Amino acid sequence: MVCPSFALAQEAAAPVPGSADSELGGETSQTSVDQREAGPGEPGEEVVVTGIRRGIADSISLKRNETSIVEAISAEDIGKLPDVSIAESIARLPGLAAQRVAGRAQVISIRGLAPDFTTTLLNGRQQASSGDNRAVEFDQYPSELLSSVVVYKTPDAQISGMGLSGTADLRTVRPLTFGKRAIALNIRGEKTEGEKLNDDVRNTGYRFSASYIDQFFNGTLGIALGYARLDSPSGNRHYKAYGYEAFGDQTVDGVPINVIQPDSADGALAVNGQEIFVTSRSNQRDAFIGILEWQPSDFVHSTLDLYYSKFKQNEVTRGAQWFSNPFADGLTFNGGGAQEVGGTPVLLSGNQVNAVPIIRNDNNQRRDELFSAGLNNEFQMDDRTRFTVDLSYSRNKRHEQIMETYAGYGTGVGGVTPATPTVGRTFDTIGFEASLDGFPSYSEGLNYADAAQVSLGDRAPWGGWGHDGAIRYPEVEEKVYSLDMRLDHEVEGFFSKLETGVNWTRREKNKTVDDNDLFLKNGRQQVLVDQGFLISPTDLSFAGFGRVLSFNPADLLDRYYDITPIRDANYYDKNWSIEEDVITWHAKADIDWGSLRGNIGVQVVNQSQKSQGVVINGLEPGQPIIPQRIRDGAEYTDVLPSLNLIYDLGSGHRLRFSASKTMARPRMDDMRANVSPGFNSLVCSGQTCTPGTTVNPWSASGGNAKLKPWRANALDAAYEWYVNPTTYFSIAGFYKDIKSYIYQQSGTFDFSGIPLPTTASSIPPGVIISNIGQITLPANGKGGTVKGVEFSGAFNFGTLVRALDGLGLQGSLSLTESNLNPTSNPDPTQAVRIPGLSGTVYNLTAYYERAGFQARVSQRYRSGFKGEVVQLFATRGFTEILADKQVDAQVGYTFQGGALEGLGILFQVNNLTNSPYRTRLGLDGGGTQTEDGGALLETYEEYGRQFLLGLNYRF
Repeated sequence: MVCPSFALAQEAAAPVPGSADSELGGETSQTSVDQREAGPGEPGEEVVVTGIRRGIADSISLKRNETSIVEAISAEDIGKLPDVSIAESIARLPGLAAQRVAGRAQVISIRGLAPDFTTTLLNGRQQASSGDNRAVEFDQYPSELLSSVVVYKTPDAQISGMGLSGTADLRTVRPLTFGKRAIALNIRGEKTEGEKLNDDVRNTGYRFSASYIDQFFNGTLGIALGYARLDSPSGNRHYKAYGYEAFGDQTVDGVPINVIQPDSADGALAVNGQEIFVTSRSNQRDAFIGILEWQPSDFVHSTLDLYYSKFKQNEVTRGAQWFSNPFADGLTFNGGGAQEVGGTPVLLSGNQVNAVPIIRNDNNQRRDELFSAGLNNEFQMDDRTRFTVDLSYSRNKRHEQIMETYAGYGTGVGGVTPATPTVGRTFDTIGFEASLDGFPSYSEGLNYADAAQVSLGDRAPWGGWGHDGAIRYPEVEEKVYSLDMRLDHEVEGFFSKLETGVNWTRREKNKTVDDNDLFLKNGRQQVLVDQGFLISPTDLSFAGFGRVLSFNPADLLDRYYDITPIRDANYYDKNWSIEEDVITWHAKADIDWGSLRGNIGVQVVNQSQKSQGVVINGLEPGQPIIPQRIRDGAEYTDVLPSLNLIYDLGSGHRLRFSASKTMARPRMDDMRANVSPGFNSLVCSGQTCTPGTTVNPWSASGGNAKLKPWRANALDAAYEWYVNPTTYFSIAGFYKDIKSYIYQQSGTFDFSGIPLPTTASSIPPGVIISNIGQITLPANGKGGTVKGVEFSGAFNFGTLVRALDGLGLQGSLSLTESNLNPTSNPDPTQAVRIPGLSGTVYNLTAYYERAGFQARVSQRYRSGFKGEVVQLFATRGFTEILADKQVDAQVGYTFQGGALEGLGILFQVNNLTNSPYRTRLGLDGGGTQTEDGGALLETYEEYGRQFLLGLNYRF
């Protein structure tokens, strides 16, 4: 089954003119693949392959002909699995792994290194990101509008901005290379399994794409236009444990309580808080490409690339959360059933007495707008010399709304205060049966869908959260400007071509987060929700809880809430701006000497970075903070040599070797100039502070505008055997010696100019308060190693038996390990884990196609890893994401003749096995653990299967 826009693109999957691979354009024809060095048959014999095999053949051809070590997918390959975004497709490449965000692949790790180590290009040009850092979120790029993707694992000196782990180049069609007029249409309906999770968000959607390619004026002017519309639902059922504690008998407010009954369960680990939510999302994306290619003669060739994408997401979350801690409301457990887990007793069943569930109705909205433009001009000066100028601009802007509201059983006046902790709070007894790897089951005693009893208001223990909801507006905007000039000249001898050039890239990024508290009107009086605002209650029976009161919180804002801005230290620390200018000079020589070919090159990279932030001036409780604006920055120069060699052994066998020095620019949020100070007024507690004694009560945290890049030396080697156009085998090894890594480290900071808070009066008179204090910030430190081995291949069974032609397998296995031991680590024996590194990653695809029928099933797996996720208050942090295995399948038929020729029918199931998303408590060996060192489940989510049925037609 061929996705129409890919069917158009696959015939012209050539790189942008002037890029590293422009000589590959036209390497394969639209109807055949030249076997050349590979496989059985006479030299030059042509074997026709179509459909899935055509996509595989194009990918193998790209991989084989690149001088760098690369992985590639062609349009046909992607089109056979019409993924939501390109991330789902490239996650199947050897050595690559995707991180699921809200059930969808969004960011990519290459060879176990975090997404921030990867550079993403569109037609050879750097792309702006709407995330907090540099990692591009691939869900903004629809697979229907791309012709191919090439992932560079080793550097090419002429490509500026190469990542430390690799570079992903997304490529669109070249209309002149395509060579004929074509129009293609594609439509698919989709549905997530089961009923709607939230009544006001549908679980059905569709996708539509259209492509048009044509040439004019005797093939000198080409145009390609494409549009892709995505209206896709997604959702998940969610459970999270806040933590586990071992409770014995306690004294709460001076009153002894028997916390766990029976006493035989004393000391067992029990969940101290939990949440059960359902989330529904509406994902809408409109994307356009426009390509104008002009080649009036052999001496001039110009290409204009335009790309625009607008993404909208509306996310609704509803459910219940509560604390099950004896220090919250004197909660107790009875009927407890403790079982040993890893040598440690864990309370897996019983009743929670005096629980107070908080009912949540949340609404998050996201708007992304991406625009990229590039103009490439090639001038053939003579038969051997070419001059290229490329101008580009990329802008990505994101606006979000993150809104949460609180409600609970019962009503009261004045909210919750320390003096009246039970006002408006009704105690419940909740039975529970925990699961070590799945959803628990709860049985509540009250009806939390009763609109006559459940009211708005703060229900948290310990005096409450101090507000009745919150609404935040994060905004990120990034712009990338670039000018690239290069001159290449063909020569004879050991070197076949010499090239030199310069690239200037400016990147500007700004982030703001407008934080606000929501307070109920009339003195925070808890109030019932008017019937006119209510929708059908949300069902939490997947966790045994029943239904909860539901409404759209945005509808309630004006009537029930006052909005109050938050201007605390956290607010100022989340707002920053970065500017950087990078000038890259490069020179490269291509090697073509008998059986040896490749390239040797060098880049000289001048980097200038500036950050604008604040020192938070003002520590008085209840007093406004006075931010003091600061600017800081640095300049660095790196010299990056690279060598890529291929030795042809004949009969399709070859060896590859690469040596290089690579770097990656620091995370942008780490480069913020912000400083958040603190003052320890109890600095003299526990020590003698006499007049004349100097104390250091100041401390701070913040960013570091002087950060140097991550730097590494890399070695790569590979053996490849190309049997025929659709069959190959490869084994590759890599070793990266990371010379500089970035960690949170401590240093000194001069706090002169920041007024002493009034709490400083508690320090004895005559004691000297030093202005020098300690600051914790990201800084460059000692590195370590990352190494691994990758096995990959594709096998068409027709290679062995002609009757099995059309039946085939593709697969890869990547084994990676790292060892980072920074000198600043308090425990030098404890290795630091790199975010995104999974020790084991494998992908396997089986396919069959014959006489228009196609079937395919794919599985991808990655072992547990340290992942970056959005946490409380719209900030980012790390958690331990457990192993993930996902299966996708599809079946289709394309009419081969008659009136319906070219019409295809496709049925696909994504997430066929309903693979869960799981995290564990603790990170890097931290958190509550069992006696044998095992960790307990933190988060468990299920997204459900996704079904698609569609038609495509090309004419």
